[in-house]
Amino acid sequence: MLSRLNGLVLLASTALSLSWSIGAHAAGNPADGEKKFYTCYGCHGIENYRNAYPDYSVPKLRHQHAAYIVAALQAYRGGERPHATMHAQAASLSDQDIEDIAAYLQGPEPVKPSAAVTGKTPKQVAACIACHGENGLGVEAPLNPKPPVLAAQHVDYLEQALVAYRNGRRKNVVMGGMAQMLTSDEDVKIAAAYFAGQASPLATAKTDSK
Repeated sequence: MLSRLNGLVLLASTALSLSWSIGAHAAGNPADGEKKFYTCYGCHGIENYRNAYPDYSVPKLRHQHAAYIVAALQAYRGGERPHATMHAQAASLSDQDIEDIAAYLQGPEPVKPSAAVTGKTPKQVAACIACHGENGLGVEAPLNPKPPVLAAQHVDYLEQALVAYRNGRRKNVVMGGMAQMLTSDEDVKIAAAYFAGQASPLATAKTDSK
């Protein structure tokens, strides 16, 4: 079982690097991105704001990796992520708009990996560590774009994202396979709670946050 898990982790890490490297991009302009993000504050700029249906917290975006924001917005725009409001918003954005917004949300420096871990690492996240790091802050490996920061993200958002990958509503060749390894709803809850409980600079993107 351990050798199979190690093989899957290696495969996922390699596939992630290959599949996401296609989306490599130039840095955006954060000053322009701040202006273009203006309409997004209505949901993403309010502390603990919730998606209406299904009911879950909208994700924290301040200090999220710019490269991941680009990949996520492209997926909403292309329909790989099913969310009517996000699709409508992303469909109105050009590639440069997306780059600029991502640069603004990340800030001057990306979140750096760290060895600090809160609590005991559950077996359910063993396959996640190769790309997301043991504490959800990522790894030093040159994955391009980097996977998202999971540490300190809303637990219910992480749960719904994992379920969406697991049932195929979110389309991603790597995450689809990894989420299948969480074989029960309880596994999903444990993994989400663990990463949500880790420390990170991830925060709600309010107008006065830096």
